[in-house]
Amino acid sequence: VPSSFEVWMSHADHIEELAPGFSRLAETAGGVPAAIENTEKRIWGLQFHPEVVHTSFGTEILSNFLFRVCSCSPNWNLGNWIESMTEEISRKVGEERVICGLSGGVDSSVAAVLTARAIGDRLDCLFVNNGLLRLSEAEEVLEQYEKLNLRVHYVDASEQFLSALSGVTDPERKRKIIGETFIRVFEKAAASFEDAAWLLQGTLYPDVIESGFKGKNASMIKSHHNVGGLPDDMKLKLLEPLRDLFKDEVRTTGRLLGLPEEILSRQPFPGPGLAVRCLGEITPERLETLQGADAIFREEIAKWDKYPEIWQAFAVLLPVKTVGVMGDSRTYSEVAVLRAVESHDGMTADWVRVPYDILDRTARRICNEVPGVNRVALDVTSKPPSTIEWE
Repeated sequence: VPSSFEVWMSHADHIEELAPGFSRLAETAGGVPAAIENTEKRIWGLQFHPEVVHTSFGTEILSNFLFRVCSCSPNWNLGNWIESMTEEISRKVGEERVICGLSGGVDSSVAAVLTARAIGDRLDCLFVNNGLLRLSEAEEVLEQYEKLNLRVHYVDASEQFLSALSGVTDPERKRKIIGETFIRVFEKAAASFEDAAWLLQGTLYPDVIESGFKGKNASMIKSHHNVGGLPDDMKLKLLEPLRDLFKDEVRTTGRLLGLPEEILSRQPFPGPGLAVRCLGEITPERLETLQGADAIFREEIAKWDKYPEIWQAFAVLLPVKTVGVMGDSRTYSEVAVLRAVESHDGMTADWVRVPYDILDRTARRICNEVPGVNRVALDVTSKPPSTIEWE
């Protein structure tokens, strides 16, 4: 690698003095140690993120460490992983039945097809409408699943979820409630399936990391409804075959399994749905407002030729009202925020420089077509310091 290059360095802490035996390999322009080594103990350390796309030569750094320092063999192959995981699922499940919560997204779809490969017709899939989906999403998802040859059962539990979330504003409580309600709905549905003993979920490695469940020093950023939001007395055993994969690996796995591109190319959508994009109290009226704003933004930005490069694009509804003017009348309505980010694996992200004309059309349409919104803002924050989702 060159002697000087840009890296993504976002830690709040830094090294002031090197421990005995360590020497400095690299430093920032301000003199902060960025890379250190102890050749006697064979320890190397970085104070920046080599794994993110914003670090130049990050892949080369990781490759040098793995193959030149650790002498690892580059034999990781997702095709081999599919075979070994298929065998592991079959061995773990035995003759028991599995039910899967399908969301319409990449993760649960890949998990379902992979598990069906292992256990055949002993997998029953349920698509739960939690009332927190995007506009017309339930109908679109069911149509897509007809192509996968999976046994899918539709459960409309929207009233149950919205009732449980009534009056709740704290984001962590929202996630916990959604996670627990999700499991209760599944346990009730599972009663109609003979010998259902396992719950299949599309949990990924970033979900585990952000929920603080990986390693003794992992701190919680936010609980994920399928990791930290599960009740302790859950009756179903948990099956998470994708738990060690990143999003790009899941998409590659899906292609190897033959999933259609319209499912694999779907942008990530949070498990708690619009609950983490509708800040403050969740009501049917506010959800309808958010659905309208979100649909307009996604429709307009999809016309951009760089849209396929975007990791996520969505709208957020804030519990903040501002004064506006519509026609000759004064309005006092809420604020919608537009969020578009680019990322490789969701662990870090940068905000997308969306063309002004797209933003202009989107803002005008939202204010004119969506009751309850009179102001549109743009989120220009990267991850870190922010997370991709607002809650």
